[in-house]
Amino acid sequence: MPLIAPSLLAANFLHLQDECNMLNASQADWFHLDVMDGRFVPNISFGLPVIEQITKTTTKFCDVHLMILEPEKYTEAFCIAGANNITVHLEACTHLHRNIQQIKSLGMTAGVALNPHTGVGLLADILHDIDVVCLMSVNPGFGGQQFILHTLEKIRLLRKMIDEKGLPVKIEIDGGVTLDNAYEIVNAGAHVLIAGNTVFKAKDPIETIAKLKAIK
Repeated sequence: MPLIAPSLLAANFLHLQDECNMLNASQADWFHLDVMDGRFVPNISFGLPVIEQITKTTTKFCDVHLMILEPEKYTEAFCIAGANNITVHLEACTHLHRNIQQIKSLGMTAGVALNPHTGVGLLADILHDIDVVCLMSVNPGFGGQQFILHTLEKIRLLRKMIDEKGLPVKIEIDGGVTLDNAYEIVNAGAHVLIAGNTVFKAKDPIETIAKLKAIK
């Protein structure tokens, strides 16, 4: 069964405590927290003060996705704010290996995200150092976009790379995940499903999470 990581970017921020309580009562495995700087992606989301409050509400794994330039300047602060995993973008990191080592030196797991145009082959020399690969299945910056079908081929190729090397790396899919395409995504080789609007805009978010969790 996949790990389910609802994206708080789609939550109702006027009722954030209620949204966190709902996730805590659900079968969600991770809280997914998207940080955008308006430079690397054309949007601004939330930052350290909000994440610090969200992480206080839960004992679940908090997965922080930094869609920002120069993430190394903020890594320690996000660790203090309660991040369990930090994912940085390959496209934003000139010295990616150094970024990964910094994250791990602070006791967190480390992820690398790839934009839709970036090939998974570029991870060949770093794959053994990371814990999560986040494949963007939409262009990053905004929720509610449609899943890019070519992502399925990227999942298959990446899963083959991971399995051939015998690595415990998780493949995480971010963008356009729905109840209609989740089965195909999981069967292509994904381990973690990030779902924003699919969860938070559902009539029954807890039931929707349960349906995603039950996919085999």
